[in-house]
Parts: sequence; C-alpha cells; structure tokens
Amino acid sequence: MPAIRIHPEAAEEAERVTEWYENERLGKDFEAAVDAALDLLACDPIPSVPASGVAGERGARRLILKRFPYDVVFVERADHIWVVALAHHSRRPAFWRDRLRT
Repeated sequence: MPAIRIHPEAAEEAERVTEWYENERLGKDFEAAVDAALDLLACDPIPSVPASGVAGERGARRLILKRFPYDVVFVERADHIWVVALAHHSRRPAFWRDRLRT
C-alpha cells in the first residue's frame, strides 16, 4: 500500500471546500467523499483517469469524487502518491499544474 502525501495547498483547498459545504449542511458528506477517494488511492489499480493536456503527459491523474463536482488530482511516484490538488470540475482549470514540480 503506497503512502499518500498531500500538497499543503491541496489540504487547504479541502478545508475551504469542506467549510463551504458545512454551510450547505453537506460538510460531513464531502469530507467522507474525500476520505473515500484517499482510501481508493491506496488501492492497486487506482480507479482514475489521466488529467488533460500537458499535465496528463507528465503523469497527473484525477480521481472523481462521488456526489461532488471535484477531482482529487495526483501523481504516482516511486514510493508514494502525491496529491497535488482538489480541483472543481468547472473552475480555474489546471491552476495546480505548477505543483507537479514539487
């Protein structure tokens, strides 16, 4: 089972979105969906799709959350899975691409 490492900005995104969904009374559901996605990332094979464009060519993949319009964007590394973003399906596409370098 590979280790999961989360980019600090991805963790902040998850916190902000969870807070927003708390106002909609869905915070616990959103948090559970993120936790389920992270559990799936530890599985082999990972049920994901390549990210689009250059990011996909660099190995970025996305795991679509159930019930919510968000993807967990990640890269498989030799010894861990690097979660680089929690990205909304229709807002600021590819804002996280620079994170692939870290």
